Amino acid sequence: MEQGNVRPAEMERITNETLANAFIEEQIQAIRSQVGDKKVLLALSGGVDSSVCAALISKAIGKQLTCVHVNHGLLRKGEPEQVCEVFGKQFDVNLIYVDAVDRFLDALAGVSDPEQKRKIIGKIFIDVFAEEARKLDGVSFLGQGTIYPDILESHGVKAHHNVGGLPEDMRDFELVEPVKLLYKDEVRVVGKALGLPDNMVFRQPFPGPGLGVRCVGAITRDRLEALREADAIVREEIGKLPETPWQYFCAIPDIVSTGIRYVDGKGVRYMGWAVVIRAVNTVDAVAATVPEIPFPVLCKMRDRIVQIPGVNRVLWDISEKPVATIEWE
Repeated sequence: MEQGNVRPAEMERITNETLANAFIEEQIQAIRSQVGDKKVLLALSGGVDSSVCAALISKAIGKQLTCVHVNHGLLRKGEPEQVCEVFGKQFDVNLIYVDAVDRFLDALAGVSDPEQKRKIIGKIFIDVFAEEARKLDGVSFLGQGTIYPDILESHGVKAHHNVGGLPEDMRDFELVEPVKLLYKDEVRVVGKALGLPDNMVFRQPFPGPGLGVRCVGAITRDRLEALREADAIVREEIGKLPETPWQYFCAIPDIVSTGIRYVDGKGVRYMGWAVVIRAVNTVDAVAATVPEIPFPVLCKMRDRIVQIPGVNRVLWDISEKPVATIEWE
C-alpha cells in the first residue's frame, strides 16, 4: 500500500465538530496546494462519500470544481432533485445534470442476470461521464470520494469510480481524494460540519447499481417505479422508529401472484407484484441479523404499499446473513 494511503497511527478519530472543522481547514489548504489554478472534475452520485468530497473541494477551490450527476433512473425517490438543490443552489457548484434514464433502462431491458446488469450499468456510467468530461477544457484532476475502508479492502479506490475504468485518453487525471484516510463515521461528522443536510449525511448504504439490484430479474419501468414508491414508504415509516436498523429497504422479485380488487362493487382477480421489506443490523456487513419491526408499523407499511399500482402483496424478509445476503441480487 502506498505511503500516502496509510492512515497515520497518531491521527485522532474525528468525533466532533471541532475536530471536523480542523480537518476541513487542513484539507482546504492541501487541496489548494495540490490543484493550484487548475480544474477538478467529480462524479457526484449523491451518496455520503461523494457528497462530502464535493462539498470539501468546493469549499477549497469554488468554481474550479465541476460535478457531474448522472441520473440513471435507478436512484431512490427524490435523490436527483436533492443533489441539484444542495449542490446546484445551496453550494453553488458548477453542476452538470445528465438525464440518462432512457439510455440505461433501454440497455437493461430483458437482462435478468445480476452480474450482467451491474456490468451494463457500470459501463454506461463510465461512457456518460467520459462524454461529459470531454466537453470540458482544462480539467487536470479527478475528485473521488474514496474512504479508508475502500483502501483497506481493495488496496486502492472504489472500482466503480476508479480512474482506471475510464477510456485510455482520460487516464492522465491526477486524483484529489480529501477523505481517503477517514472512516465512514468520520465522513458523516465532516459532512455535518460542512452543512450538508442530515438525510444526505446519514444516508443508508446504497448499492452502486442502485435500485437495479432490488428490482430483481429483468427490470421493467412499471415495476421499477413501483419499487421506488414502496422504498420511499419503507424508509419513511421505519425511519420513525426510536432506534432504526442499520439498513432498511425493499425489493420486488420478478414474480406475480393472484390478487383481488373491486370494480363497481364486484371482485375482480388479477396478477400483481409482491413487495419484500428488508431490514438488517450489522457491524461489518459480513454477517447480519434481523431486528424486530413492530407489527403495527408493518401493517401501516402494508396498507400504504398495496395502494401502489401493480402491487397486491407485502412480505417481510426475516432471513439472516448467512445464509441470505443483505441485498437480493
